[in-house]
Amino acid sequence: MKEFKFEEAMKRLEEIVQKLEEGNLTLEKSLELFEEGVKLSRFCTKKLEEAHTKIDLLTKNPAGKAELKPFKGKEEDGGNGEKEGGDKLL
Repeated sequence: MKEFKFEEAMKRLEEIVQKLEEGNLTLEKSLELFEEGVKLSRFCTKKLEEAHTKIDLLTKNPAGKAELKPFKGKEEDGGNGEKEGGDKLL
């Protein structure tokens, strides 16, 4: 599957749903589109979860102002709270 941006993936997913709802496709084509739709749905869900996590990281700094701390996923920190290189995450 080609790499989509979130908005492109949602648009393609909507197109697939519309085609499937019309019911004018062969069984094979319907299954092909359904499989593509499931992959797109998972991709969009993952992107939304990542965005939600970034929003959750929005915190107040010592001066009381909101600031966004960069999101560090499990892949980047080894899952133990340390960046590669041994530095502790803030």
